[in-house]
Amino acid sequence: MSQYDYDLFTIGAGSGGVRASRLAASYGAKVGVAEEYRVGGTCVIRGCVPKKYLVYASEYGHDFENAKGYGWSADNVSFDWPTLIANKDNEIDRLNGIYIRNLKNAGADIFQSRAVLKDEHTIHLEAEGRDVTAERILIAVGGSPYVDENVPGHELGITSNEAFHLEELPKSVVVAGGGYIAIEFACIFKGLGADVTLVYRGEDILRYFDADISTQVHKEMQRQGIRVITQALFDKIEKRDGDTKRVHLSTGVHIDADCVFWAVGRKPVTGGLGLEKAGVETDKNGAIKVNDQSQSSTPNIFAVGDVTDRVNLTPVAIREGAAFAETFYNDNPTSTDYRFIPKAVFSQPPVGSVGYAEHEARHEFKNVDIYKAEFRSMKHILTESGERVLMKIIVDADTDRVLGCHIVGEEAAEMIQCVAIAVKAGLKKKDFDDTVALHPTIAEELVTMRTKYVPTTTDAP
Repeated sequence: MSQYDYDLFTIGAGSGGVRASRLAASYGAKVGVAEEYRVGGTCVIRGCVPKKYLVYASEYGHDFENAKGYGWSADNVSFDWPTLIANKDNEIDRLNGIYIRNLKNAGADIFQSRAVLKDEHTIHLEAEGRDVTAERILIAVGGSPYVDENVPGHELGITSNEAFHLEELPKSVVVAGGGYIAIEFACIFKGLGADVTLVYRGEDILRYFDADISTQVHKEMQRQGIRVITQALFDKIEKRDGDTKRVHLSTGVHIDADCVFWAVGRKPVTGGLGLEKAGVETDKNGAIKVNDQSQSSTPNIFAVGDVTDRVNLTPVAIREGAAFAETFYNDNPTSTDYRFIPKAVFSQPPVGSVGYAEHEARHEFKNVDIYKAEFRSMKHILTESGERVLMKIIVDADTDRVLGCHIVGEEAAEMIQCVAIAVKAGLKKKDFDDTVALHPTIAEELVTMRTKYVPTTTDAP
């Protein structure tokens, strides 16, 4: 009989923690799970899932307008924010219930409580007022939005957490940030009818993506009427009359808006977890340091997902959680492969990306070929929309292997999931070329690009 209450105790019931706990329990481990908010984590409760519903809602605004070119007329079109939020909440409640049932059906015990480490094997459950012990502990508490508290009036802004529960749609919004969350919410608010300004400190948005992707998304946002200000910071936020806030920028200008939205990054939520009492080391940002097996500096304590700040994506957290359970509870040593992970930005139009960006490929490989196409999709020929598609393929010229693929355009995320299989499998450009095109589609361009792109001196770096 074990000397501990649990074989595994998981702190945090997000995507990674739930997957690890369910699998471990299915393999015979006695598992406990503590979650202080709601089972499902950031993605299900206040991230990817509710955000995608808001994206869908905002896309209808464009669709109604574009439908005119196809003979449709939609008079007296209106949008009701409370209806969207209520329907979204009902679906999140349903998913939360499914996650709870799945954990219970697997045999795990769930504690609705904040959990804090007392030592490497002891967890204090605050809501329960008692301690439990475990042979292994898995920390999967995720991350939370970062707010720059050095900015006077920072508390007047909201984050993605609060955006899902606004009582009404703001008429004007100022977004701080240039990453995927900032871009997505800027497009959401604009699509639903708000005036939107995005302020970013860098030279251009989406700095971790291929430069052509960044440029294209920037142009498309401006085409929609989103004001994009780069190389600027928030200096101060102050309350004005009514609900108006005034944002003062480092450039000397100011912007008035109903809503100020912080989207300047996320940070691991490790504060107050008692990590120091268990000897668990963290980096300067509070992320738990782990090895290839997600093991921390304390041998029996592990961490997966955003709390480790490796690759902060829900499917990656799920893979990490599964690899942990397979390794330690199914005698099947498994590691997570971080190569060629597909990424998406649900901007409007959306982004799909997998593999090397051009600048990364040129740094890593001796000879690189670029294939690129920009065009107006067939769908928009009969509309007044100026939206354009960008597709780009990065190739190792010495081996013909496709190193990366990047798309801006309708259904880009759906396409890139399929392309990612080919890129991860190491297929060559010839394999793409030998594939018969499916016509008429946007995706056919991926197998019909034959001419190498030769940059000119006027091209952006």
